[in-house]
Amino acid sequence: MSFSGEVKDELSHQISSARHCQIAEIAAIISLCGRIFISVEDEYAIQIHTETIAVARKYFILLKNTFQIVAEVSVRQNSYLKKNKTYTVTVKEHKSALWILKATKLMNVQGEIQEDLSIQSNLVVQQICCKRAFIRGAFLAAGSLSAPEKFYHFEIVCASFAKAEQLRAMIKTFQIEAKIILRKRYYVLYIKEGSQIVDILNVMEAHQALMELENVRILKEMRNSVNRKVNCETANISKTVSAAVKQIEDITYIKNKTGFSGFTNGLEEIAQLRLEHPDATLKELGMMIDPPVGKSGVNHRLRKLSEIAEQLREREGDRRDRKETAE
Repeated sequence: MSFSGEVKDELSHQISSARHCQIAEIAAIISLCGRIFISVEDEYAIQIHTETIAVARKYFILLKNTFQIVAEVSVRQNSYLKKNKTYTVTVKEHKSALWILKATKLMNVQGEIQEDLSIQSNLVVQQICCKRAFIRGAFLAAGSLSAPEKFYHFEIVCASFAKAEQLRAMIKTFQIEAKIILRKRYYVLYIKEGSQIVDILNVMEAHQALMELENVRILKEMRNSVNRKVNCETANISKTVSAAVKQIEDITYIKNKTGFSGFTNGLEEIAQLRLEHPDATLKELGMMIDPPVGKSGVNHRLRKLSEIAEQLREREGDRRDRKETAE
């Protein structure tokens, strides 16, 4: 089972004790994956379609607990994808369907239902606990969550921008910033920040999934921290080696051109030590001098030797230019 499936399975067992929260969750499920059928006799029926058995089970239980309605459940095998099944939960009885639609505020006082099944009144989600339930129902009906080992991505697919915007405003009350994009003909509300996904799982009360995600996040952060340190140390070693190679080149050039005659004892000593110990750090070179010299002192002497080497190269270049001009 995918991580998204595991989260939905956990949420399917999360039944609110309060009736108003159960109604809010039913409203979300119908709003996100439901259809309303009206017969020629003006009689209503409600149907939801889902490929997740956890959603069908949760919706069936909620209807039974909240309205004492036993819905019809049917399962259809996808003829193209043998593993996929579609679960349909139907409330055929007109009075029961009407009762549900009015209680969930999917039908207004005039008996009208919007095409996209948006909530007609915010009374259903007025309380914080009901907002939690609605978000939970919305995720069950049309949400998905990527495996945290790969990347962080939480989304809920909505049929209209108004519905996605309403859901985003609801999520924002928990200090979680979701974004909306248009994907084909659907509006997708999504969250990509790992810590914010942890927060939304907490809002939906998916505590087991939250702990699993947190464990993955900790391991990822530790791995990234180690990688950063290794990269930093590698860069420092590379920088030290490059500097040492340049110093040896300069000292060797000076030795071949003029030797160390006329140098102060300090410069000659550090030049010899660098040639004898090409892999030593500045600190190690400083400890070899009597009396010992600090890193800055060693660095100052080596920089001085590099300046002398550059001056010699410039003079050599000037002589070569004069010779070529004379010829």
